[in-house]
Amino acid sequence: MPRSWLADLRARFGGGREEAGLGILAFEAAAAMSRLVSLDRAMSDVEVRRLRADALRAEGVARATSTDQPLLLRLACGELVADLDRAAATAARLGARCCHRAAPSSFLHDFDRVYAEAKRGNGLARLDAAVGFYRGAAKRFRKMERHVAATARLYAEMDTLGELEASERRMVQWMRHSGPIPAQQPAPASAKRQQQAAEPSEKLMRELRSQRQKVRRLMESSLWSAAAHKVSKLLAKSVLAVLARISIAFGANVPGLPVLTVGRAWAIRRTSGPLQPAASPAAAIRHSAPIFRQKDTAFSASDSIKPPASTVGGSGMELRYANVIVSAEKVLRELWPAIHSDEMDAGMDLSKRDELYKMLPVTIREAVKARLRESWKGQAVDEAAAAASMDAVDRTLRWLAPMAHDTVRWHDERSMERAQRFSMRPRVLMVQTLHFADRHKAEDAIVEVLIGLSCVCWYDDERRRPADWDEDD
Repeated sequence: MPRSWLADLRARFGGGREEAGLGILAFEAAAAMSRLVSLDRAMSDVEVRRLRADALRAEGVARATSTDQPLLLRLACGELVADLDRAAATAARLGARCCHRAAPSSFLHDFDRVYAEAKRGNGLARLDAAVGFYRGAAKRFRKMERHVAATARLYAEMDTLGELEASERRMVQWMRHSGPIPAQQPAPASAKRQQQAAEPSEKLMRELRSQRQKVRRLMESSLWSAAAHKVSKLLAKSVLAVLARISIAFGANVPGLPVLTVGRAWAIRRTSGPLQPAASPAAAIRHSAPIFRQKDTAFSASDSIKPPASTVGGSGMELRYANVIVSAEKVLRELWPAIHSDEMDAGMDLSKRDELYKMLPVTIREAVKARLRESWKGQAVDEAAAAASMDAVDRTLRWLAPMAHDTVRWHDERSMERAQRFSMRPRVLMVQTLHFADRHKAEDAIVEVLIGLSCVCWYDDERRRPADWDEDD
């Protein structure tokens, strides 16, 4: 959506007055609500069990990142709290905009301080209240779901309106450049063009009127027209509810989170309880990839999810490595039927092999070349060697490819596309991706995959070469 068009929306549709509602800030509020709903769903019984039993115990996580469950829980919790921090910041900004007459309570005007105190464990009575009335919390989250859906529709219809108005401007400009038609001796070609232009112009104007009416109706039924103090209050209470749920689930293993003594009814109905038994604070962190160290400080989301330079994420290569792995998986899928087929015509598209090669970073490309010269110099690749290489590649990709796919999905889910901006589904966590993976281990695995694929490709080329020679003769 063009910025100039967005800047003009408030004046055109009456969003400039405070009493008219949030106006253009409705999209920021909807994005915060979608994030809160996503976090609430991520803390459901099903998602918590999946995180504990599957995601954090996946083979790829154990091989490339760590086997230390408290550490992995800390990383997962850090990302969840970081997402919650962003939603809390939006609630604080909206609360600060509320007039004191509409929202006399300091709860909204000073929500940034209230939230910071709650994270430090102060004001536990407020957090207990946020989760104690679980039925009210569930009702608030359902209300936010409706708000997000309505505002997402408004955003889409505004996009459509912007496109129609751009078409109208182009039409007007074309009409001006075409010039008037002389009244005495009309030019047949010009008259025909004017007549042809008039029909789509009238159709365009009808579409514009209809689209503007649709946008106005959606503005009235979405967050655009909602009172700022009501929206900020809804966000603030929901932020505290999510913080409380995260504290109940992770508090036993993440030092620094507030410790709550909520009623058993809420804990039984709304969570699966602590993820792990409480660990001794003096317990040493043991894991397969020595890239993190436990800190004896208060929990900080930003510090806990900042990857060291020794990780793939610390080098900024996680998405590129993920794309290489996904492409290697596609090459393997095409090579598999080719190698196991007796027909010489069966094979893969060689352009995909070239694309994979061009994707490789220089370091990995040089490592593959060196290993190939060392391993296969002067050796013939027969069917048995190709089959063994293919099996080895398949075994590696079974644990490496899921991390690559999760990495791609993680980046897609945090893009600014409309479909992702207002998505309310639970998101992939960085701990499931290549972000925290040890860089040397990830690179070694990628090199092994590429060497195995090279062996299979050599055999595929060799087995079809005699047929090519016969055709040349």
